[in-house]
Amino acid sequence: MAELSSNFLYAAFLLYLIATFLFGGSIKDKRGEEEKKQNRWAKLGIFITILGFAAQIGYFITRWIAAGHAPVSNLFEFTTFFGMMLVGAFILIYFLYKTPALGLFALPIALLIIAYASMFPTEISPLIPALQSDWLHIHVTTAAAGQSILAISFVTAIIYLIKFVDQTQSSKRTFWLEVIMFILVCTIGFVISTSSFAAMDYKSNFDWVDKHGAEVKQEFNLPALVGPNEGKLIETDRFEPLLDMPALINAKKLNTVLWSVGMGLVLYGLIRLIARKRVAALIKPIVKNVNLNLLDEISYRSVLIGFPIFTLGALIFAMIWAQVAWTRFWGWDPKEVWALVTWLFYAAFLHLRMSKGWQGEKSAWLAVIGFAIIMFNLIFVNLVIAGLHSYA
Repeated sequence: MAELSSNFLYAAFLLYLIATFLFGGSIKDKRGEEEKKQNRWAKLGIFITILGFAAQIGYFITRWIAAGHAPVSNLFEFTTFFGMMLVGAFILIYFLYKTPALGLFALPIALLIIAYASMFPTEISPLIPALQSDWLHIHVTTAAAGQSILAISFVTAIIYLIKFVDQTQSSKRTFWLEVIMFILVCTIGFVISTSSFAAMDYKSNFDWVDKHGAEVKQEFNLPALVGPNEGKLIETDRFEPLLDMPALINAKKLNTVLWSVGMGLVLYGLIRLIARKRVAALIKPIVKNVNLNLLDEISYRSVLIGFPIFTLGALIFAMIWAQVAWTRFWGWDPKEVWALVTWLFYAAFLHLRMSKGWQGEKSAWLAVIGFAIIMFNLIFVNLVIAGLHSYA
């Protein structure tokens, strides 16, 4: 059953990739008979996307059967589910607004998220006692669903900014838009670096001292640029870390972040060297025909829908489960804090949207910042900061 689950996920990934190219073929600047052909490309693209979504649901169900619990208990499972819900949110928005350009951006982001998830251990393991609760299904799935709908506001905001921002001259807007492009390239760098060393079966083991003072072992799957607290490398033919991290920091996961950024710098430099222009300027011709007002509306409505779902899953259900599991509603755990920060930000977003002058470009930048907070919570808080949610 576990192998069948993996096959479903591979099929979904491939179908999303095919659908991305189909959506790309549907937004060319043509008219008349060619425009009808483009509509057919878009219809085929959404059909393939739905097939991919069905395949990923097949993955979710078969893995649930194999594991005996909802497959959202670790970073691989949660991130994969997040990618699936992002595609589901895109399908819903597509049928409401019929905007093929969304597929050209939403699906690659979903692909990156799923590829990112696949770099973590994929083995099915028994639930730790803290997760053996029906609240696992309720809290995690609704939180991920809310975040995925909020992510659609980011997708539309990126398209809006790529079209709206003038790329003919350097400015703060072109700089920050390019920073976003660089971060997306770093995600690709993560996939490349982890895949490459996994293919080489690279492993290095450390004896180190955790925050409780106990001596434990830890295995690195990338050369250790940073090592664990008081770490001693067991192998003699492996790269020695440049410095050790305190016990509070998960050195293995921080090392993964450093490799992702380093590989991202290399990839980004190659793109700039070959294209001789900013990445955003390279993409801009693709989105020249999209309607800015429609993008602004989709972004706003995505937050309107996603915010209450996120509130329910990430705060209300989370606090109920925290009371059941830890006998307190709130404990200032890093994950709890950033869930609250995310909620406060989107609450401010909705408030500002009612103020004059906060539509259009300003709203798009807010949507980008909101998604950055979500990804910080997903990546940095999970990978670097140790807390009660570190098992995720």
